[in-house]
Amino acid sequence: MSKELSYTIEEVSQLLKVSKLTIYDLVKKGELPVFRVGRQMRMDAKDLELYINNHKSSTSPVAEPPGNEVKDSLTLVISGQDMVLDILGQHIQKHSSYKTLRSNAGSLSGLISMYNGDSDIVSLHMFDGDTGEYNLPYIKKILVGYPYILLNLVSRKAGLYVKKGNPFGLTNWTDLKHKDLAIINRERGSGARILLDEQLRIHRISSKDLKGYANEETNHLSVASAVSAGKADVGVGIEKAAKIVGVDFVPLITERYDLVMLKSPKNEELINVVKRILSSNPFQAEINALGDYDISQTGSIIYETY
Repeated sequence: MSKELSYTIEEVSQLLKVSKLTIYDLVKKGELPVFRVGRQMRMDAKDLELYINNHKSSTSPVAEPPGNEVKDSLTLVISGQDMVLDILGQHIQKHSSYKTLRSNAGSLSGLISMYNGDSDIVSLHMFDGDTGEYNLPYIKKILVGYPYILLNLVSRKAGLYVKKGNPFGLTNWTDLKHKDLAIINRERGSGARILLDEQLRIHRISSKDLKGYANEETNHLSVASAVSAGKADVGVGIEKAAKIVGVDFVPLITERYDLVMLKSPKNEELINVVKRILSSNPFQAEINALGDYDISQTGSIIYETY
């Protein structure tokens, strides 16, 4: 391998044929060194080659029983994609001894990773069509047997990305039935995908009737960019990405964007740190300055098990 070559986390996961969460866990444990280029983590090819060579063996190591793995208690994995999480990570590192890593997993994928012990803080925006509630119905079904705390991070508008001038005149979810409309979707497990699928279910719209439903992007900016570039007529996402990319936005729902953490003696300090940061004036002022985020509930406890 070239000494000048480097890989993204996604590329490393593809090369090793394991999930990105597995790679994040190896990084978290200090087994795979990384460096940052802006918000992106990269890995030198020589470091990856060294890791592979060091783990070549004629015998298989004995696996630790689930829950007994040794982890670096000072390194955290924060799961989610919103830029607010970058700011949260910076404040955590500034005001505590914790170091933070970011996983770009979607809401449902992040929650499952927490159940499996691979994430410490998971951000969620999952709409439940039966209750009209965000996040808690899913947490109760997935984190079975785990004590946890759910804190509000922000609230934000979600809706439809459309081309300038909204040429199809879209104003609600039922307008997605327009036969000439081409949609760009999000990946399974993301909050935006869940929102779309739940709204289709509520309004009795078959996904088979949506042209482009199978075409997926992995983040809000990519969806908005696909609409801007004319690759699709509409996509689902948050208001902030629409303004960054420069497409029109049709707000349809206010979603609660929350953080969930498991409660344990090991996590008690972390929970207190996050509570203090979310309720602090400097953090809230920084989020408020971004625009398009509602901080009226930031830091409030949405739900807590005992």
